[in-house]
Amino acid sequence: MTDTPPTHGAGAIDTSVPHSARIWNYWLGGKDNYPVDREAGDRFLEVFPGMAQGAQESRSFLKRTVRHLVEEAGMRQFLDIGTGLPTVDNTHEVAQACAPECRVVYVDNDPLVLTHARALMVGTPEGTTDYVHADLREPEAVLEAAAATLDLDRPVALMLMGVLGHIADLGEAQDIVRRLMTGLPRGSHLTVNDGTNVLSAANAEAHEEYNRSGAVPYVQRSPAEIASFFDGLEVVDPGVVMVTRWRPEPGEGPFGGGPPQVDGFGGVARKA
Repeated sequence: MTDTPPTHGAGAIDTSVPHSARIWNYWLGGKDNYPVDREAGDRFLEVFPGMAQGAQESRSFLKRTVRHLVEEAGMRQFLDIGTGLPTVDNTHEVAQACAPECRVVYVDNDPLVLTHARALMVGTPEGTTDYVHADLREPEAVLEAAAATLDLDRPVALMLMGVLGHIADLGEAQDIVRRLMTGLPRGSHLTVNDGTNVLSAANAEAHEEYNRSGAVPYVQRSPAEIASFFDGLEVVDPGVVMVTRWRPEPGEGPFGGGPPQVDGFGGVARKA
């Protein structure tokens, strides 16, 4: 559970119900959240304390995949949909640290997210960082808006990090991914990670309670369902795996003992 699917015309910030992007910000140590978000986040951790580590490991996965995309796959354009609130090691920061000329477009719906992003997420002079209000459920509109900043005749790295779980119907989520990738040229890459339901009954219980809170629900999926988002693409090694197992850095994990287990799977794939 991370960011909500963007929608057109977001109105005033609603502080009466928890918001997943703000809860995620709280778990990552950020300050852009409200009491209702902290209360929901704390209740979630009471049921499933491992979620805080899961949030951290999801961000580590983003860092490793973005570095791979820039340094090994040669990507210089990124479309990050459902980015959430700025914290540390955001996509543009990681990408532009590797190649300052990278162009990054963020898409989200929460007015708090976009307000803070525009103020805080400033890129390098050589590159570009832009922000778009668009609807994940309207892929063609997302691509049209992104085309103001990105050259869609050149490869783009599409980032869907913890957002597809907010699309409850698997078939709809698969169709959204397919339509987004159809609009991108050969050589583009897809990166996905989402929460799974394989390790802990407490995790499932915490998500069920969260989904009853009035916030936008988040659906956990099986690793096989997450892998289905990459159908028709060339999945890069090591495949669609637990996020901590995706090319971990030497010595990562508690006391250098290897990557921990978390309920989240992800991968990277190339459009041939």
